[in-house]
Amino acid sequence: MYSKYFDTLGIPVGLFETSGLLIPGTMCDHEFVSSQLTPQYGRFYSPRYPSSYPKNIRCSYLFRARLKERIRIVFEEISLQKGDLSCLNRADLIRVHDGTDSGTPTIAVLCNQGAEVEVLSTGPDLYVEFVANSEWPGQGFKAMFQFQPLDDPPHPSELDKVVPGAVTGNPRYSVIGPAVSATTSSCDVVFNSDLTKTGVVTSPGYPNPYPSRTHCRYDFQGRGKERVQVIFQDFNLYDTPGDTDDCKRVDSLAAYVHIDGKMDKIDSFCGESLPRPIMSNGPRLLLEFDGVTSSRYSRGFKATYSFKENFGITTGRQEAKYPCAFVFNSNETRNGTFASPNYPGLYPRDTECHYFFNGQPNERVHLHFHFFDVEGVLPCEALTASDFVEFSNYMAKDRKYSRHCGQMKEFDVDSDRKFFRVTFKSNDRLDGTGFNASYVFLDEEENYTVKAPTNGAILIRCTTVLLFLTSCLLFGHTSP
Repeated sequence: MYSKYFDTLGIPVGLFETSGLLIPGTMCDHEFVSSQLTPQYGRFYSPRYPSSYPKNIRCSYLFRARLKERIRIVFEEISLQKGDLSCLNRADLIRVHDGTDSGTPTIAVLCNQGAEVEVLSTGPDLYVEFVANSEWPGQGFKAMFQFQPLDDPPHPSELDKVVPGAVTGNPRYSVIGPAVSATTSSCDVVFNSDLTKTGVVTSPGYPNPYPSRTHCRYDFQGRGKERVQVIFQDFNLYDTPGDTDDCKRVDSLAAYVHIDGKMDKIDSFCGESLPRPIMSNGPRLLLEFDGVTSSRYSRGFKATYSFKENFGITTGRQEAKYPCAFVFNSNETRNGTFASPNYPGLYPRDTECHYFFNGQPNERVHLHFHFFDVEGVLPCEALTASDFVEFSNYMAKDRKYSRHCGQMKEFDVDSDRKFFRVTFKSNDRLDGTGFNASYVFLDEEENYTVKAPTNGAILIRCTTVLLFLTSCLLFGHTSP
């Protein structure tokens, strides 16, 4: 039997009854929709709470707010199967997604938190999934939810009235990101790739203004050859006019990577300009947010993160025998593009990537570099601590080609035979944007030049390198 009581507003609340609508045909999937006719707050529980939940069960709780609302959830008790607080390799978990289903970014992963946990959505949808596969189920969880306006968060005293027992003011543990352990600050978060490969990271309270004197650490921990890529969607920090010297003494976000066992800063971001994507040089990345000043007009920041093994290179077939290598075969595609790691963001430090081009016996490859910005000075050697791009008709070094570095205008490179190798290498010092290039495999007899006939008519011998077409168009034909 469920016990009943009345809250401070005199509304009867089912202590162990989930207040959402049970989706027909399911055992424990619920939906909560915000409207003028439905309560803006309520509670939800694991099945059978406070008794042990069933084995091998999956439940979902979908929250759909109105356009200018977001969802606030406070997990007041979490007691799953016995274990530590790491949430690694756990059979019973709670995952919170910033969207409408499990395919949207994960913003929290919970298992046996000893403190109350608050989770905020960044938009009008939130999806909670409870997965229980252990042989020894625990007591489960109880939580409260609230639909709250994006631009007008309720005062803590109002929350006390609306939801009995809610965490107000500064909750003991508030997260927008995977919660894997108790930390020294309410906004320090650890993101572990064993829990989720992608998700969302934001400043505290985003898109509402962050508090003054805020200091947050976001620690990303991958494994193996995973690299952490962070792509910003919104960036709006308080900026003092005329005082932006390398983002010192202003609100800022700094990115650090591990080099030789030490933390090395790769960049700092401040103001309102959207930062370019960043990528770690290894499986670890640290972001530090310092919000010295609070302003009602400063939203903070929002970004997506991903643990990637492809270095952000999205074309070609990755070759597993190398840490970073991609193969382009003419029998798969005759033309396309390739770029440096994390392009158009800064390429990661201490990284070497190979691009192998394999044509048919009668083919060669033509490369056109549209953009080139690789840190270094000629002749791009170790003495000048230069990053570089190197070309070769062999797997070994080819003396025909000099190394390329620095900032260069568009240029072309041709192979002598069917095989061609491009190697990009960065050191552990400075960064650049890298390069963006296109390739095309040509038959040896193909001509890719543009000629102007003497009679003033235009003759274009069209080939794949110029127009990526196989036919030729001739206007006002004369013999070349």
